[in-house]
Amino acid sequence: MASRISAINHYRPQIEYGETAGWRELAEFLEARSTLSKADIIAVLTGLQDAVLHFNRLGRGVKLEGLGTYLPNINYQGEIDAAHRLDRGLKRELNNGSFSGKIRNRKNIGKTAEEVLAIWNAEHPDDPVLY
Repeated sequence: MASRISAINHYRPQIEYGETAGWRELAEFLEARSTLSKADIIAVLTGLQDAVLHFNRLGRGVKLEGLGTYLPNINYQGEIDAAHRLDRGLKRELNNGSFSGKIRNRKNIGKTAEEVLAIWNAEHPDDPVLY
């Protein structure tokens, strides 16, 4: 018997990630759209990283307008990390219909968990999910 979670994960819509853009590619992208050099942009990005670390170490969040907020966080073991809360406007822009990346299982967007489990059971009669 298959688990609910594995069946849902198998059919849920998922973004097929392309190669992650690194600092150099980001700097080239910004250089082409500004008056700053690639070296200047990398220096600013490095400074931004230092600034987020500085303020988070003080227990303060850092809000980057249009990108989001970095908030220091702690778990039960005392390990500190930073959580990123995406800017609402950026989220709105990502969802305005202009996404051009690949989405696996696109046809299942909007389906309920029960509908997805029914698909699993129809395609895997020897390994059903009981719900």
